[in-house]
Amino acid sequence: MDKRTLALLAAIGATTIYGLNHTIMKVIMPDYIGPYGLVLLRVISASILFGVLGLFYPTEKIDKQDYLRILTATAFGMCLNMVFFIKGLSLSTPINSSVIITIMPIIVLLLSAVFLSEKITWLKLFGIIFGFAGAITLVLYGSAFTKNAPNIPLGNAMMLINAFSYGAYLVILKPITKKYKVITLMKWMFPFGVLMNLPFGTQELLAVQWLELPWDALWRIAYVLLFTTFLAYLLNMYALREVPPTTIGVLTYVQPIIAILYATFTGNDRMDEVKTLATLLVFLGVYLVTKKRKKAIK
Repeated sequence: MDKRTLALLAAIGATTIYGLNHTIMKVIMPDYIGPYGLVLLRVISASILFGVLGLFYPTEKIDKQDYLRILTATAFGMCLNMVFFIKGLSLSTPINSSVIITIMPIIVLLLSAVFLSEKITWLKLFGIIFGFAGAITLVLYGSAFTKNAPNIPLGNAMMLINAFSYGAYLVILKPITKKYKVITLMKWMFPFGVLMNLPFGTQELLAVQWLELPWDALWRIAYVLLFTTFLAYLLNMYALREVPPTTIGVLTYVQPIIAILYATFTGNDRMDEVKTLATLLVFLGVYLVTKKRKKAIK
């Protein structure tokens, strides 16, 4: 299996984790843990896990000129991205969050064209159009899942900021992903993320009554820490070494499909003709974007 295929599989794996996460994470906030406390817990646990994993790899020296890029990427990917997503999700619904995040490929496409001079193929352009059409279909159709959603407009706005932040994170980090190992970057970024999130999440994290948490809350928190934070970031970083940020970004279109299927399976939503059509459009978009063609427009 070639490196590009493995990178695409890694990106799809990360997207699947994120798709399930919309519902899994929603259930534990704010009754069991506050959103900012959960962000802090995520970066602390990831710092520990990547630190332990890093013991099995040779130490790499970071060039001085790359520290600013790493710090900037951390601010967008391990602070603003997480804070606005989790807080937005606590105010809105899982399906809303999974659909709104699909705006991120458009942001990545524009940022990559401006800062990375990435060429936009006709096939990729049509793929984005089809994928975006599927996402818009879901937005216009709406969602019946309205449990525990105290301020949907504000939550949606915060998740739009989350989408921009994650798109900026991918584009900022791309130039140095070939220069350093994935583990090296994660070992530096998550500890920086801990420092950035301490002012926001310390109080909420200390307020958690760990001994009183039910099993349903504990396994969901474990999923967020081990899969959504550690494994998903690891998979996306690996994918970013082999494919451009726009390819990873467009796979975000799969998230609402996974979120809807999981919500349906758990009884929080149901599939129908409109959502089936949206699903087909999304997968068509992903197929076109990940398919290589030589002719490009720029």
